[in-house]
Amino acid sequence: MNILIVRVSSLGDVVHNMPMVSDIRHHYPDANIDWVVEEGYVGLVRMNPDVRRIIPIALRRWRKSLLSAATRAEISNFRQQLNQDAYDIVFDTQGLLKTSVVMRMARLAPGGRRVGLANATEGSGYEPLSRIFHTKSVEVGLHTHAVLRAREVAAKALGYSVDGVADFNLHPPAMTPAWLPDAPYAVFFHGTARAAKQWPNASWVRIAALLAERGLPVLLPWGSDAEKNTAEQLASQMSNARVLPKLPLMEAVMLAQRAALVIGVDTGLTHIAAAFNRPTIELYCDSPRWKTEGNWSSQIINLGELGAAPTVEQVALAVSTLAP
Repeated sequence: MNILIVRVSSLGDVVHNMPMVSDIRHHYPDANIDWVVEEGYVGLVRMNPDVRRIIPIALRRWRKSLLSAATRAEISNFRQQLNQDAYDIVFDTQGLLKTSVVMRMARLAPGGRRVGLANATEGSGYEPLSRIFHTKSVEVGLHTHAVLRAREVAAKALGYSVDGVADFNLHPPAMTPAWLPDAPYAVFFHGTARAAKQWPNASWVRIAALLAERGLPVLLPWGSDAEKNTAEQLASQMSNARVLPKLPLMEAVMLAQRAALVIGVDTGLTHIAAAFNRPTIELYCDSPRWKTEGNWSSQIINLGELGAAPTVEQVALAVSTLAP
């Protein structure tokens, strides 16, 4: 059986789709599983050995130059790759019109099906028009966790029940960048695009002081100029912190995967650390915890809630539980 997954973005959402792949492989060990994903996340999907073929798409880049010859040539090449195989099932777990159009472009085997979401979860960006290309639309509960949502879509389409702990099955590439410490370290994923999801700088400083007492250095990554400025401000108030250079995605993934302790706001790299079952403290300051909390390991502690950021005392207690 040939299966195609269309989940093009974002970083955390791509990670949260991985257990769906493990479930399919468990119940259909001979299936070929391919994945359409934004070009920037190809390395992330490549870490899952159960994905046979990755088909890159560049929607974010193409829409800036749709009329150019180069873009048209890339889109033509994408369609050729997409139609290389006929698929028995194509899954769209993103629920957007653009992803359902990609689903429609894929070639079906005789009797093949296109399966997607029948409804939104609370607060999601689901677009009801996406259903027009479905053969089967799977209904999920309004408060279904992002990992469970994808697992349920596959289970209901393929005739099995979701059971067992989520298995992300991620195998990071071997690399040893120059910035990587030899000794154990903590990492603070402090940056996020929406200001309301951030945790106060003064709180990060107090937690760094606790880690300094344990002899644990703190690494501060960043992804934008604003985040770099914040990292530098934090480091200036911490005795044990170092601002990292700007990291390519796969080095940032490795940063999370090798950390002795991760503390991070609701953002993709925090969710990656949780997927690797690293000792992780997830901070929810202005987003619903039920959507993405790491609920598959005792190594993950989730704090805060929509409109109720965690306190320093709560994080300190979690540190005393997880820190080496």
